[in-house]
Amino acid sequence: MTDYRVRAGDIEEDQVTSLMESYSAQLPSSFYLGAAGASIILSLIAKLQGKNHNALFFGQWAAPFLLLGIYNKMVKLHGSDAIYNEKD
Repeated sequence: MTDYRVRAGDIEEDQVTSLMESYSAQLPSSFYLGAAGASIILSLIAKLQGKNHNALFFGQWAAPFLLLGIYNKMVKLHGSDAIYNEKD
């Protein structure tokens, strides 16, 4: 049976990904948590004002902000590319 798993260092990330990670890593993880909280609060305010479409729009941003925060934390803890971490 053939093993198709990708191991650390097998495939390198491109320069666009590295550039994006270098900028996003400058933001603290609490920024993403705050952005998610703000979108929930904006959603609640819009819902209370009867603006249901705006409430849905703002509320749907909470999950992407939290996912970006997790990605940001992983890049900070593990680096962007395992092949470069092994050479250091």
